[in-house]
Amino acid sequence: MTISFLEALTSNLFLQLTLLAGIGASIAGGIVGSYVVVKRIAFISGSISHSVLSGMGICLFLSRTHDIPWLSPLYGAIIAAILSALLIGWVHLDYKQREDSVIAGVWAIGMAIGIIFISLTPGYNVDLQSFLLGNILWVSPADIITLILLDATVILIVATFYKRLLAICFDEEEARLQGVNVRALYLLLLVLVALTVVLLIQVVGIILIMTMLTIPPTIAGLFTRRLSHMMLLSILLGALFTTVGTYLAFSLDWPVGATIALLAGIAYLALLPVRSAARSR
Repeated sequence: MTISFLEALTSNLFLQLTLLAGIGASIAGGIVGSYVVVKRIAFISGSISHSVLSGMGICLFLSRTHDIPWLSPLYGAIIAAILSALLIGWVHLDYKQREDSVIAGVWAIGMAIGIIFISLTPGYNVDLQSFLLGNILWVSPADIITLILLDATVILIVATFYKRLLAICFDEEEARLQGVNVRALYLLLLVLVALTVVLLIQVVGIILIMTMLTIPPTIAGLFTRRLSHMMLLSILLGALFTTVGTYLAFSLDWPVGATIALLAGIAYLALLPVRSAARSR
């Protein structure tokens, strides 16, 4: 079966694009996911990931009903993700007592708008399933270019603000005393999360996105406490999970996104006792 998978990989453009998308998403996922785990903002990330369905649904509706072929749902996802990230960040900074309720509201409104517009779009059933469960097998060359640009944007921003983002992740008050613009950097971090969410939607879909955003960094955190090492290990783990998961899905005829997420979850549970035993020695 391995030989047939390799043969298919050399001749099947869709499979090649699938692996490229998975590896590309792993880069941003490993970098930004490490911030998410350290900062403990997984719940905020979950709200952003679900709110993007509104932008995807609106773009899909406009593209199909008004014959706008270039209007990809990916563009709508980017806009919706960034807007929801900025809204949640603003509430977190200025209205902390209402943060959880607003996060839940953004989550619900985004999902509801997306489902409504997708339901009004011809052929919505297939598209709805692909958005929720992942459509990595349908990634186009244009999508790959968009993913590469998003990856490059994430890497450039993190390289520029690495130390300041590190400061606000571990101690916001100390960073503020040192003259760091905590407000702007926190919003920037959420925008990075938004861009990464869009990347990962291509791989595992909205429902399983939190798995790939948090599990590789969490596993990496079992073995290192240094953020830069955590990011690198997270990228390698994400690429491993997407590659092996794609192979298993190809071999077993399973959904690719769900297989990747399942593999990551099993790996985390399997490594927990191993790491605990090593620490007890």
